[in-house]
Amino acid sequence: MVRPLLLLLLLAGIAPPAAAGAFDALAPETGAVVAEVIDGDTVVLADGRQVRLVGIQAPKLPLGRPDFAPWPLADKAKAALAEIALGRTVGLGFGGRRMDRHGRWLAHLFAPGGLWVQGELLTRGLARVYSFADNRALAAEMLALEDAARDAGRGIWADPFYRVRAPEQSDAETDSFQLVEGRVLSAVVVRGRGYLNFGPDWHSDFTLAIDPQSRRLFEAEGRAVESYTGLRVRARGWLKSFNGPMIEITHPEQIEVLSE
Repeated sequence: MVRPLLLLLLLAGIAPPAAAGAFDALAPETGAVVAEVIDGDTVVLADGRQVRLVGIQAPKLPLGRPDFAPWPLADKAKAALAEIALGRTVGLGFGGRRMDRHGRWLAHLFAPGGLWVQGELLTRGLARVYSFADNRALAAEMLALEDAARDAGRGIWADPFYRVRAPEQSDAETDSFQLVEGRVLSAVVVRGRGYLNFGPDWHSDFTLAIDPQSRRLFEAEGRAVESYTGLRVRARGWLKSFNGPMIEITHPEQIEVLSE
């Protein structure tokens, strides 16, 4: 039996990706030509649809925001996406919610020759994994590609702006998207809400918070909040200040276990 997305790619003249089996969960859609590249993770199709490359976050450009300083390598990420996709017919694959609040389509893109666009940008070190609870498809594959690029020091991973922070460094990085790596000192559930604490003082030390609905996602995959105690992990998300630096965790892919 030919997989639906694989069949779509073949009919569109696009060779299947090497890891075609990983794409079974995606709902395919007829391909379209990329008419414009807005930044490193957003394109406009010839039919007028704006598509956000779901699952990744490329370095950001100002895009009309006068007080916003571009992130390092933002121009390079945009140029790489243009090189891969501009003017080409791409296949779209959906693995969760299809549209964001800005009216952009949320899709995985597949370029001619079988190139998975998100995977290629991660491999080049020009994006980070940025998944959501309602859009988790291929997150494990993307995390593996990101890890390999970071280990090799490619792209953004050679720039201190994107370095993985230690818990004690996170207080200076609030109101930004960060990766934070450290050992969980304690993991508790209080009134249904999970907390992973990375220091002895929960009033000031770095913490991961997991609401009751998100906890159920973890438990469904056999990972109770308390089981993180003593583990070294890498967490990702937007840092905010609430009894010290905190990241709200909404799904398991935001926490990579580095050592049991």
